[in-house]
Amino acid sequence: MFGPITIPFGAKLLFNTIKLKPGVTYDDVDLALAEMCSVVKETYGGERGGFIAGQVFRFSGFLSAEGSLGSDRGADHDLVIATYWRSFDEHERSHADAVFRARFSELAELCVETKELGYEMKWQGAPEGQPVNMKGAAQPA
Repeated sequence: MFGPITIPFGAKLLFNTIKLKPGVTYDDVDLALAEMCSVVKETYGGERGGFIAGQVFRFSGFLSAEGSLGSDRGADHDLVIATYWRSFDEHERSHADAVFRARFSELAELCVETKELGYEMKWQGAPEGQPVNMKGAAQPA
């Protein structure tokens, strides 16, 4: 459930931003989010529907001074869900399905807004050599 993922070149990225209702916390949406993600993984994965992998992130409040331009210094969302699919059509079919819609509606009740944008992969890469762990040290092969 929390293992590394591999994204094949050419995958489609669906980037969903989520703004929670005032007073709703990540802990409040954790179960609804987990159940929705589990349904996507188990129901639409691979040949069953084109889902490749996904990730959920909570905004930490960090804003890079080195990588940010402009005067806006905040985020307009609390969470993001990044999912990778073989095609936009497969994504749309899965999200029109009653199984998904039931789980998504539970999450949506806790949100002010969600917005899901589709992106086509143009580049990907990693450091040459051994994989890197989260502390920056090379892992043994």
